[in-house]
Amino acid sequence: MPLYRDEAVVLRTHKLGEADRIITMLTRGRGQVRAVAKGVRRTKSRFGSRLEPGMVVDVQCYQGRNLDTVTQAETLAPYGGSIARDYTSYTAATAMLETTLQLTQEHEPQTQQYLLLVGALRALAGRAHDPGLVLDAYLVRALAVAGWAPSFRDCARCGAPGPHRAFDVRSGGVVCPVCRPPGSSAPAPETLELLAALLCGDWESADASDPRHRRQASGLVAAFLQWHLERGVRSLRLVERA
Repeated sequence: MPLYRDEAVVLRTHKLGEADRIITMLTRGRGQVRAVAKGVRRTKSRFGSRLEPGMVVDVQCYQGRNLDTVTQAETLAPYGGSIARDYTSYTAATAMLETTLQLTQEHEPQTQQYLLLVGALRALAGRAHDPGLVLDAYLVRALAVAGWAPSFRDCARCGAPGPHRAFDVRSGGVVCPVCRPPGSSAPAPETLELLAALLCGDWESADASDPRHRRQASGLVAAFLQWHLERGVRSLRLVERA
C-alpha cells in the first residue's frame, strides 16, 4: 500500500472498537482524509494527545481502500491544548472545525482552506483577538475561498457602488435600493464596516468595534453561512460570545 506524509489539522475523531479512533483531518496537500489511529485510546499510546481536534500535526499514513492508517504523528503546533483551556475560544474553534468539515471534500486539495484554518487556530491559541471576531473573520473568509465571497459595500446584484444599507443573504450581501428584495435586513453601517474589516483583515478597526455591532455582525455571518451550506453548523449555537 502507498505510504504518504503530509501536514494536517485534526477536525474530528470517532471511537472505533475498544482502543482505536477514526481521525478526520484536513491535510495541506490531499484535502480531507479519514484514517484509523490504532491503539490511540490506550494510556501507553505513542500518539497520545497529538491526534485531538485542533492539533496541527505532521502525519504519515498508509493509504487503504476505505480508510487510511496513521503510522506516525508529530506535533507541529499544539493549538488544541491551549484553546481548550478557554471555553470561549474552545467553542469558537469547534465551530471552525465543523465548518471546515462541510466546506472541504475528501481527497480534494484545499490548500487555501488549510492555511486559513491554521491561521485562525493560531490566533485563538495566542489570544490575539476576541474569539468571536476570529470566528467571524474565519467564516467570511472561508466562504470567500469556497466561492461565496459576501459583498459589504457595493451591490451584490448589480455592482452599484456603495455603501448600501440593505443586506440580503440570498443576494450575496448588501444590495442597492433598486435591487433590494422584500425581507432584506438593514444593519447598522458600523456593522457592515466591521464585516468588511474582518473580510480584508483590518484588525485595528475590528478590535475597536462596539459589542453591539459585533453581535449584529455575528448574526449576519451565521445566516449567510447557513444559506450557502444549506444546513446549519450545530456548533454555532454553543459559541459563547464575550
